[in-house]
Amino acid sequence: MFNGRKLPAMAAAASMPTLSRRQFVLGAGLIGSALMVGCKMDTAADAAPATGAGGKPAAGSPFEAYLSIAADGLVTVFSSQFDMGQNSYEGLATLVAEELGVSLEKVQVEGRAGNPKWYGNLAMGGAFQLTGGSSSMPSSWERYRKAGAVARELLKQAAAKQWAVAVGELSVANGEVIHAGSDRRAAYGSLIAAAASLPVSGEVALKDPKAWTLIGKDATSRIDARAKSDGSQQYTIDIALPGMLTATVAHSPRFGGKVKSFDATAAKAVPGVVDVVQISRGVAVVAHNTWAAIKGRDALQVVWDDSAAEARSSQAMFTEYEALSQQDGKRALQRGDASGKLSKAAKTIEATYRFPYLAHAAMEPLNAVIHKDGERLHIHGGLQMPDAVQAVCAQIAGVKPGQVDLHVMKTGGGFGRRAVADCDVFVEAAEIAKALDFRAPLKLQWPREADMTGGRYRPLHVHRVRVGLDADGGISGWQHHIVGQSIMAGTPFESMMMKDGIDPTSVEGVADTPYALPDIDVHATHPPSPVPVLWWRSVGHTHTAYVMQTMLDEIATATGKDPVALRLALLPDDARERAVLSLAAEKAGWSQPVAVGRFRGVAVHQSFGSYVATVAEISKTADGGIKVERCVVASDCGVVINPDVVRAQLEGGTGFGLGAMLGERLTLDNGAATERNYDAYRVLRIDAMPKVEVHMLASAASPTGIGECAVPPIGPAVANAIFQATGKRVRDLPFVQA
Repeated sequence: MFNGRKLPAMAAAASMPTLSRRQFVLGAGLIGSALMVGCKMDTAADAAPATGAGGKPAAGSPFEAYLSIAADGLVTVFSSQFDMGQNSYEGLATLVAEELGVSLEKVQVEGRAGNPKWYGNLAMGGAFQLTGGSSSMPSSWERYRKAGAVARELLKQAAAKQWAVAVGELSVANGEVIHAGSDRRAAYGSLIAAAASLPVSGEVALKDPKAWTLIGKDATSRIDARAKSDGSQQYTIDIALPGMLTATVAHSPRFGGKVKSFDATAAKAVPGVVDVVQISRGVAVVAHNTWAAIKGRDALQVVWDDSAAEARSSQAMFTEYEALSQQDGKRALQRGDASGKLSKAAKTIEATYRFPYLAHAAMEPLNAVIHKDGERLHIHGGLQMPDAVQAVCAQIAGVKPGQVDLHVMKTGGGFGRRAVADCDVFVEAAEIAKALDFRAPLKLQWPREADMTGGRYRPLHVHRVRVGLDADGGISGWQHHIVGQSIMAGTPFESMMMKDGIDPTSVEGVADTPYALPDIDVHATHPPSPVPVLWWRSVGHTHTAYVMQTMLDEIATATGKDPVALRLALLPDDARERAVLSLAAEKAGWSQPVAVGRFRGVAVHQSFGSYVATVAEISKTADGGIKVERCVVASDCGVVINPDVVRAQLEGGTGFGLGAMLGERLTLDNGAATERNYDAYRVLRIDAMPKVEVHMLASAASPTGIGECAVPPIGPAVANAIFQATGKRVRDLPFVQA
């Protein structure tokens, strides 16, 4: 249960499972004029495809799961992953096209949701659909290649039967089946009817990596490049249905506040406003257009009950957290005798770090569209956790989950914000639409200010670290206490993810440190607050990597060791961090003197199964500030499916993380957020973006995530360069304090 509503069961995060034949048996069917390929469970009930009106797959048909091939040869891939700018669609298209033998120009991708049996995230156990944790390619790597391979083999079998030749004599290329011996060719579109009637015999072999022509190759263009360039790409904010109404919601300025009473007289007097309704999280103003809804909300008079609301300022919370950091918390890791070794240390380094709340600040503010068509409920939006949305909105609307049709929209940024267990924006949309008796399609649009002040922030954290050094400069004891609000507590993930009262997203990157620290003691404390918090791109690694990597730099300075050499000495011989660290150092010219007026810092970190090292080079500005001039980034994310996508994610992640370190922070004053738009919440400006040089290690390992992994090391790399430039350690984030 969450907020009084039952959510679908969700499995705990797990390593990538191996697909058994029972879990994933591929089948094919002819629907309309397209060959449909998807999953087919080993039951008689699923033996044949069902069709709906117009020859389209009916709800529950197993043959619409993963791809279709039309008569003109166009391949449509049905994505289990939500695309919010990370370009997961490109990756899935590449996996299918590689096995199927078509060019990417002949592939389009559509988001799908509403069936966890087909679309469950395999990297997280497979029981529910979720795009997050940089798991799109790990979850899709085997599933979508198999789909493409099955379609390929069915088409080859169809051609072999028509030509009376052995399947082994056939090959595929450019959307055709080819028989070299007789120089016969058949376009896929001409074979789809025959292929649909054939069974899949035995296991289907995937292409040998040596034969790959798309995986690992730089594409000359992306499948969505044209739509994004000419403005034809549709986002939720662009949806305009006949008779559609638009709503905005007045929320309590203080987190945890509730509506006590309201007067809608002035709001209803605004031209275009058609209704004002109270919902569970505030008061909604409904109008014929967005501007009228916003003006009506501004005119609305609401009295708030703040008896259970947050009333502290950020500074007061920091003070409280710092006091807590000097006490014992819940133990997340104990190895050796850190306390005993510290008591005998020749030298001790102590540091306290402060990390503010951070907003996701995506370009497209939160929104959703909802409407009913007879007994069916339609929901359009950024569906990062679609199963939860389907279940919760069905309850609100009084329909069965199977009557809820989810329309997956591309979204202008997410960074974790749209993966909310209580489905906040969708709940609001459903409640408003129900209050209006679903009389018209409804778009709920949060203005920028509502999006920025509406919570779901990266939690505010304090770290307190004590490190002992022996007479020879070795590390002799490490004590680390992390104080910050839990993301998991109070959500369906709490029982699955939290152990002994510790939120793993708070301590990741410290409690699982790869460094050889024989005597380390890690504690965590999770103070409660009504402020709603959420995972933010790279989650706990945003602050844990910073502390670990700047503290290692302090140790290197205190012991007179080279920062790269110290890390290599502390990393096990088989640690994958070693290769990316060495590569970044080599490409940055670490062994050579830095240019006059430039200063360098380094950091390396693992998150979401990928390894990224960053060398940052900075200069000092005339006004005493710093400018990040150059970043050399090396990564190991297993097989690189799309080099240009990986490059873009490493470049974008570097900029995203740098913005947070340079100037981003969400500040509370008397329990209310003070930054309301980009003028005060300073995301990275284009003139502050450094030159980023990306280097990718070649690997045969299965792909791991890349969407978040450049964020953790950029901050500490720059902070370590700042120390070289100024002799000062940055422990109070962001670097530039307003």
